[in-house]
Amino acid sequence: MKRVFLFILTNIAIMAVLSITLRLLGVDSILAENGSDLNVQALVILSGVIGFGGSFISLLMSKWMAKKMTGAVVITNPSSNVERWLISTVEKQAEIVGIKMPEVAIFPSSAMNAFATGASKNNSLMAVSQGLLDNMTQGEVEAVVGHEMSHIANGDMVTLALIQGVVNTFVVFLSRVVGHVVDRVILKNNQGHGIGYFATVLISQVVLSILASTIVMYFSRKREFIADTGGADLAGHQNMINALKRLGQVEPEALPEQMAAFGINDKGGIMALFSSHPPIEDRIEALEKRAMGRSGK
Repeated sequence: MKRVFLFILTNIAIMAVLSITLRLLGVDSILAENGSDLNVQALVILSGVIGFGGSFISLLMSKWMAKKMTGAVVITNPSSNVERWLISTVEKQAEIVGIKMPEVAIFPSSAMNAFATGASKNNSLMAVSQGLLDNMTQGEVEAVVGHEMSHIANGDMVTLALIQGVVNTFVVFLSRVVGHVVDRVILKNNQGHGIGYFATVLISQVVLSILASTIVMYFSRKREFIADTGGADLAGHQNMINALKRLGQVEPEALPEQMAAFGINDKGGIMALFSSHPPIEDRIEALEKRAMGRSGK
């Protein structure tokens, strides 16, 4: 639950800041032109600026936020055999998938987890937890790293930012339409937008953001299956399956929301619609079917 609300609040906060800023600059006032008409064309433009602006600001800040929120330390000078092996593994996989070497980091957590983030495939960060390194075999760690490298190579960070931007745009647009209707039809206010409009917009934006987040999470779950196959191709199907089985044996520790969609595991249960990852069992089954299909050729 905490992870879900962090996600929602992050997007709402950024959209709110942009919305308030544009309002202070006088941009929002054009929506109440002549005191009664809803300027749909101007609203669409405003919604796009706020919606995509919030999404891409989050994307541009993602590496910095990841380091701050997880305590991830980038490996600049490997000081142990494990760090040297990790750097070498990422280097090898980066060459195979055709991307620039990402920053490689370890974050202090006893839980087995990993994530990738960054503004683009050639400006990215790949991080693993200390718990992952301590509790998995090298083959399993290599598969998890391959999973994260596939996220980077497939441009999943930008893809989900675009999806989030589209969703945010609809949320901003619809919330203001609802606010306009309440202000004009229910409250009978024809002298510009009053307090009823702004209160309704705020409430509508929160509710619609919660509903809309399920769309983003749906696409995130689909991308996880693709990243799993990427990890299997880079490190072997059995290593990827074994890594997922090991992850399925423990209760996952939620990452900060900005990184959760690009992690290796997530919580499910009754909040499955808000989960960024499919159930471990489904992911293992998909890989096993793929491996059988390949062996049968």
